[in-house]
Amino acid sequence: MTRPQPVSLATPVRAPQRARLPDVVRALAALAPNQDAAATFPQAGIRQLHDAGFLTASVVREYGGADYGVEQLARLLIEIGKGDPSVALIALMNLQFHAAQRPGDPRAIGVHLYRKILAGSERAPTLVNAFRAEPDLGSPARGGLPKTVARYSAEGWVLSGRKMFCTGSTGLSYHLPWAVTDEAQSRVAEFLVPADSEGIEIVPVWNHLGMRATESHDVIYQDVVVPHDHIAGAEIVTPDTRQDMRAVAPTVLLIQSIYIGVARAAQAAFHRYAHQRVPTALGKPIATTERIRSVAGEIELNIVQAEALLAHFASGLAAGREEAFRDIAAAKSAISAAVIRSVEIAVKALGNPGLSRANPLERHLRDVLCARIHSPQDDSVLLALGTTSLSRQYHPDIEEQVK
Repeated sequence: MTRPQPVSLATPVRAPQRARLPDVVRALAALAPNQDAAATFPQAGIRQLHDAGFLTASVVREYGGADYGVEQLARLLIEIGKGDPSVALIALMNLQFHAAQRPGDPRAIGVHLYRKILAGSERAPTLVNAFRAEPDLGSPARGGLPKTVARYSAEGWVLSGRKMFCTGSTGLSYHLPWAVTDEAQSRVAEFLVPADSEGIEIVPVWNHLGMRATESHDVIYQDVVVPHDHIAGAEIVTPDTRQDMRAVAPTVLLIQSIYIGVARAAQAAFHRYAHQRVPTALGKPIATTERIRSVAGEIELNIVQAEALLAHFASGLAAGREEAFRDIAAAKSAISAAVIRSVEIAVKALGNPGLSRANPLERHLRDVLCARIHSPQDDSVLLALGTTSLSRQYHPDIEEQVK
């Protein structure tokens, strides 16, 4: 009697071409100024990543992918962030979707659905992003449940609700909105929604200081029907239900790798200006002065600190070290502070030229300021860190205030 052979999950997947990355980054950097000015979806940049296989770099081995982990993704996203951070953020959300499709992961969608997405990704950019933030809920990291509802019907799940900060909204192939079911015992879950489904409205509200080409508009679902099997990560709602911060820890860290890329791009712009600027009174480039060399050192110091933190925590997450997951919020705040500081130092040193729209430093400053607005925000991080650190030495007044 012959035993049945296990069915292979592998499917053709576009492999990442590392040798093409420098050329891709240069192409993104050339496209970025116009995309920022127009604040429109960066289709050409996304196509560059797709053609080089970077949009599917995190597809797991079980599906025939390169299985980039958090450390490889961090290095990749720093480079893409140097070229265009808006493209990098859209790509990151797609990469994290693929990373969650490992068999057995509670966030994974059905195998038949995922194979369809992989088949589409082989032909053209097939982007997926999870939508969680809502006008009433705010950031899920602060607790609470979505107002978006999934009603059970004979035809499928019927979704109604509004999501905000939907990165890449107009260029996605699929949405993954987070919603609560209307069952007798409610569940919270994600639902795979084709972007061309009837009842979806994209509200063009994104008119941001930085990261303008992400088109992070609001999305409204009005009785959008999806099949019953398009549900993922369902869990019964309890008083303790909230976003799983351990599951999102890699994304929290990887977002900051994008802004390290922005800081490196800003540093390069500062260096170019310093070598090219030759005041008449000086007669040589300002890069030769002690003042500018000291400023360059301060910029480098801040970026090195950010990169060291990123590498340390990426290694910790990859190894499954508990302290890395526990302290990821602190790492996020420290990295964002360092990269913002590095770009601010460069702009301050150049004065008016640094704020000119003709100088790429102005755009890099606007983009890097967005590093701090991603979840978790500094106020919640500092409160949690302070409460924990104060509790290490008991004092009745502190304990009473914490209660």
